Amino acid sequence: MTENLARYIDHTLLSPQATKADITKLCQEAIENKFFAVCVNPCFVRQAVKELASSEVAVATVIGFPLGANLTDIKIAETQRAVAEGAEEIDMVINVGALKAGDLDYVTDEIAAVVKAAKGLPVKVIIECDLLSDDDKVNATKCCVKAKAAMVKTSTGFVKDGKGATVTDIELIKKALGDAPLGIKASAGIRDEAKARALVEVGATRLGTSAGVDIVSGKAKQNEAQTQKAAY
Repeated sequence: MTENLARYIDHTLLSPQATKADITKLCQEAIENKFFAVCVNPCFVRQAVKELASSEVAVATVIGFPLGANLTDIKIAETQRAVAEGAEEIDMVINVGALKAGDLDYVTDEIAAVVKAAKGLPVKVIIECDLLSDDDKVNATKCCVKAKAAMVKTSTGFVKDGKGATVTDIELIKKALGDAPLGIKASAGIRDEAKARALVEVGATRLGTSAGVDIVSGKAKQNEAQTQKAAY
């Protein structure tokens, strides 16, 4: 089942310190481990597309990242540029403030605008669960459905002291989706095989993580066991 788990993974590097050499390494690891995709900042899309051209690994990039507070026009322009440079999936951040203020039409319309700009490519919508109440999460999920997004994504991983993806949030999002044909991307805080499998078991259809290599190699489990042993 480890091989199957690898196909859930978006191998992610969104650090502001990432270099071209780091992206090359990321792409090589994605090919070697047969991950579904890499997820990189927009400035690296062209490089990742070139390095993964002969593989089955997709290239995803982020829009309005990490705050989601860009103007809609800017998010549209970012998406158009990403599509032109060969990105195959779009991970956009919603305007969290608009959601929390109850302006669901704004949130829905902005997602729909990015979906349109993506020209049929899957749009994964980052709702940033760490900043939301359960009601907010349900409302955000419904906005994604109305806007015809491809997936609801839990987190950017940039919230200070955030929990990232949790089983509880995946269950809540899945329930809110009902019969809607959207996937769920669990992202942030996924560092070991046990958590990855737990998220998939309750409904995650994709996993965003920078620890993919350790997860599929079992190294994360070994590191956890060593840490626990050292504590005694």
